[in-house]
Amino acid sequence: MYAVIASGGKQEKVSEGQQVQVELLHQQDGTEVSLKPVLVVDGATILSTPDQLKGVSVKARIVGSAKGPKIDGFTYKRRTNNRRRFGHRQQYSVIEITSIAKG
Repeated sequence: MYAVIASGGKQEKVSEGQQVQVELLHQQDGTEVSLKPVLVVDGATILSTPDQLKGVSVKARIVGSAKGPKIDGFTYKRRTNNRRRFGHRQQYSVIEITSIAKG
């Protein structure tokens, strides 16, 4: 059994016991969170419409946090002495899927 969850504007395929990096959730480590399922597949049964997904719940526990790769950027405009360097490093929450339950 696996599910496709939506978190932070992105979708991720998950199964029970799997650890996944999602957008930062701003909660303490060890907190139980509930995620929104988009699709649930259990063998030959596929649940995908909003009516079918009403009773489905995907629960996860926050294990910790992680950082993505550092991105360095540089912009400039010619002939105007306009230059700018910038960097970015994305923050992630690491979650462990504890249960996928059909209603």
